[in-house]
Amino acid sequence: MGITGFVGLILIAVAIALAFYASRRFRLLREGGVHVALRHRIDDSGRGWQLGVGRYRGDEFVWYRVLSVRSGPDCVIQRANFEVADRREPSVPESYSMPADAIVLRCRAKVGELEIAMDTEALTGFLSWLESSPPGRAVPWAS
Repeated sequence: MGITGFVGLILIAVAIALAFYASRRFRLLREGGVHVALRHRIDDSGRGWQLGVGRYRGDEFVWYRVLSVRSGPDCVIQRANFEVADRREPSVPESYSMPADAIVLRCRAKVGELEIAMDTEALTGFLSWLESSPPGRAVPWAS
């Protein structure tokens, strides 16, 4: 096998990987997901954002990173242990790594402090989900 055969195999492997990631993303979106950027390490540099797809699963908001080989979610947020601490517009460097017209929420969760960025339509649904706790549960301030 020559160099052209080796390059051809690499190109086929890359095409298969891209097809896998694209089909996973479209499946998650089709099943009720929304585009969400998330970061666990909060700083002022605008770095650390990861794009993904978020879905509601009962009392959980599950987030799947776009470029991940995990079959399960990369982050699970429990509604009962979640509170929105602040809301802001993204900085210019951040706006390149998140959905268009995104709003950034700084949140406190059981997993620690994190930031979530989503567009205004997804944000409305997220805050409604967060505030719609079942009867008998205390609801933290969410907006």
